Amino acid sequence: MAEDNLQLKKALRSLGLTGRETNVYVAILALGKGTVSKIARQAGINRTTGYDILDTLMSKALVSMSGKKPRQEYIAESPSNILRYLKKEFQKSKQLLDKAEKVVPELKSIHKKGDRPKVLFYEGKAGVEFVYEDTLTSHEPIRAYAAIDDMHKALPHYFPKYYRRRAAKGIKIRGIVPETAISKERSKHDHEESREMAMVPGDKFYFSPEINIYDNKVMIASWREQLGIIIESEEIADAMKKVYELAWAEAKRLDAKIRQKKARS
Repeated sequence: MAEDNLQLKKALRSLGLTGRETNVYVAILALGKGTVSKIARQAGINRTTGYDILDTLMSKALVSMSGKKPRQEYIAESPSNILRYLKKEFQKSKQLLDKAEKVVPELKSIHKKGDRPKVLFYEGKAGVEFVYEDTLTSHEPIRAYAAIDDMHKALPHYFPKYYRRRAAKGIKIRGIVPETAISKERSKHDHEESREMAMVPGDKFYFSPEINIYDNKVMIASWREQLGIIIESEEIADAMKKVYELAWAEAKRLDAKIRQKKARS
């Protein structure tokens, strides 16, 4: 019984009640009702503290009071009120979140970033995953140079889910990709994964680091060095986008040649 009581109190604390609120609430549930002195003794606290905690529990509709001082008694309300209280708190949090989503873009518009670009480094596989997660914030199609073989070898369980999540967010991507057996297999999923792929000869243009260009950012994921880099700069991102468009035109020409060769064979 004591063990069950301990687990119950632990569960109540996980729902947001403090340790003392939990002790008083469990005490009054066991008593059904009682004076503050009786409840305080049951909960193992002093009477003055009991008044404060009972007031808090009343504000959460978990306890009610009947009678007048000095003979008033506190009554345990139905435990179902915990659900009502948490739903009410959830609605408050949701309203605050909605307000924050509206005001944050306005705050960003006046945020002084300065003229110098921001460069962030993240190490290890967790760091590389982090920079990929940032691409899911893109407000435009991503321009990418990607070696799919290295990506899937480094994080085999991450990318299939990442592709689906990116597509679900409506973020399209164009990728210049070295032609390999793995990249050709992946290209079969281009439509469902919101991707347009331009393959280039793998023997001549194989590259390992992936580069993604989106919004005002350039993301670099180095698989061999286990390093993720995000460069945040409007000027640098704009220049990289223009260079990418030049590379894309040539990549599409090479891709067409590869597809024609495949069709003939």
